[in-house]
Amino acid sequence: MTDASTPRATDEVVDLVSRLIRFDTSNTGELATTAGEEECARWVADQLAEVGYETEYVESGQPGRGNVFARLRGSDPDRGTLLLHTHLDVVPARPEDWSVHPFSGSVKDGYVWGRGAIDMKDMVGMALALARQFAREGTTPPRDILFAFLADEEAGGKWGSHWLVENRPDLFEGVTEAVGEVGGYSLTVDTPDGDTKRLYLVETAEKGIAWMKLTASATAGHGSFLHENNAVTILAEAVAKLGRHTFPLVMTDSVGEFLAAVSQESTLDLDASSPDLETTLFKLGSIARIVGATLRDTANPTMLDAGYKANVIPQTATAVVDCRVLPGRQAEFEAEVDAIIGPDVTREWVTKLDSYETTFDGDLVDAMNDAILAFDPDGRTVPYMLSGGTDAKAFAKLGIRCFGFAPLQLPPDLDFAALFHGVDERVPVDGLLFGVQVLEHFLLHS
Repeated sequence: MTDASTPRATDEVVDLVSRLIRFDTSNTGELATTAGEEECARWVADQLAEVGYETEYVESGQPGRGNVFARLRGSDPDRGTLLLHTHLDVVPARPEDWSVHPFSGSVKDGYVWGRGAIDMKDMVGMALALARQFAREGTTPPRDILFAFLADEEAGGKWGSHWLVENRPDLFEGVTEAVGEVGGYSLTVDTPDGDTKRLYLVETAEKGIAWMKLTASATAGHGSFLHENNAVTILAEAVAKLGRHTFPLVMTDSVGEFLAAVSQESTLDLDASSPDLETTLFKLGSIARIVGATLRDTANPTMLDAGYKANVIPQTATAVVDCRVLPGRQAEFEAEVDAIIGPDVTREWVTKLDSYETTFDGDLVDAMNDAILAFDPDGRTVPYMLSGGTDAKAFAKLGIRCFGFAPLQLPPDLDFAALFHGVDERVPVDGLLFGVQVLEHFLLHS
């Protein structure tokens, strides 16, 4: 039984997000220098245990890579479980670059500030607040909900979701659908009648993440001699060609549906066959950086390494290229890369995580739309593709249908895309309050 004094999710969510940000869970990508996940995970487990949950703390293959699981039983045990997954780690931040300390969790000017505010301790806080509310109020959802708070997403999930899927698939037994990050946030567009409308972007697809190492080899020698075959030159030429290459425009279902919805609701004509599509797209504002990157494969050189002395021609030279590949394009992408770099450069995958795409339909999508409309009657949910990746890539390997739905109502002028891994990352307080109410409606009607 509850009364007016019992805290609800809307009462706690801002404080929970602020407190979560204060845990420095910076993921450097190196096991030796990544810390803080265990402390944060155990704190999350304590918050769940405080209201009666039985939690399971799991280290995913390495000491300190903490993950927490808690299950809320639903009214229909025959229905598939819904996985609500979040990650506790964040990318590093340098305090001297910020106007507030990145791990302060400061609440000011209508925002919660700090590293992870939108990626993704906002969703961690919403999930935790709702889990606590449901336990306090004795809520029974329509189906089982598995709350998962995970490690290592920011480095690809090798010591997080992917390890768990490969080594502890029993944790996800019965899960058929999942929701996670980078979806459900609002994009405000100008309508033909001079008004505005909020579209809520639900992630239905992700590009593949493939970090590729290129190597050129030749004969080492003295820097003063003539060298027809220089590994540095061979590699540099291949990297330059690849970095300047424009891959073909490919219209996937998710992107096509997004463009059609925006065209229908706004003053923009985003005709998929238009030669001016990419130019017109940037009239959407900051979100265009994400959407524009889902029209083509990309291959961006990020690291170079060669030599050990100024007058020595090295035997090898290497580079790392960050490749993002559209669904269904992996074979064509690799063939195109091979033609560009030529036979004198070899390639190998340092990290290779598959792309993912599902359809924008079904009962779960209907529940998302209904939840948005319950709190923004003039809103509309639309599908889109994420140019990056999330832990959904791991869960898809178990046959789980995955979506990005971490609802936030954003100010129209907020450069949301720039906040991901950016300086002065922050999330609107009003957006959190909106989001936790939408998420509650969704979880109780899914």
